[in-house]
Amino acid sequence: MTLPLIDVTEERGITTLALNSPATRNALSAPLVTELADALTACGKDPAIRAVVLTHTGSTFSAGADLKAPPSPYAFVDLLRQVVELPKPVVVHVTPGSHTRAGGLGLLGAADIVLAGEGADFALTEVRIGVAPAVISLTLLPRLEPRAAARHYLTGERFGVPEAIGMGLVTAGDQELPGILDALRAGSPQGLREAKRLVTARVLETFERDAEDLVRRSATLFASAEAREGMTAFLERRDPAWRL
Repeated sequence: MTLPLIDVTEERGITTLALNSPATRNALSAPLVTELADALTACGKDPAIRAVVLTHTGSTFSAGADLKAPPSPYAFVDLLRQVVELPKPVVVHVTPGSHTRAGGLGLLGAADIVLAGEGADFALTEVRIGVAPAVISLTLLPRLEPRAAARHYLTGERFGVPEAIGMGLVTAGDQELPGILDALRAGSPQGLREAKRLVTARVLETFERDAEDLVRRSATLFASAEAREGMTAFLERRDPAWRL
């Protein structure tokens, strides 16, 4: 029997959606993206749900795009926009000591609040396989401090929670999760919905202006010879040909 790729639990008006494909490090496959989109749609329609927590099973929040079964760039753009536009606050919880890579950071950028546990780490690793963080720029660049974005887009270095907070990727440590959820429970549905519309307006402007261009750019990069070499090297656990 196939287990769901999204584990759904509810408690006092908070629905938790856990990415549940630890064997693939919660890579963003076409099926996982579809299941997450369906779960978010259900949350958006349910008046009993005050907020959504997006978290994960296993030691990785998400390793980024599943190179063996990737979603279409348009499906991923739609998912990111769905998180931004959901009429409920979305809180990402990255658990202590876990990892988030590449496209997984796009989900963090789309969320309203991001909490990360001690020892969690992050990296934008696209340049190391011959591509770039194109589509996820829709949610990341409006949030991130520009110099930090430039460093991590270009180097692919790992960084921890303190730096993630300083650059605007993470809101706070995950010890604040209970208090934040209680605060969200105290907000009215209308108040939360309209407050979210105010703080996400600039992010949505990037979708209107840049989404089509970034999808095309991403498709071109992934179809290139360098990307084929980079992805093959990654899957074969070797250095790519361009490594000096």
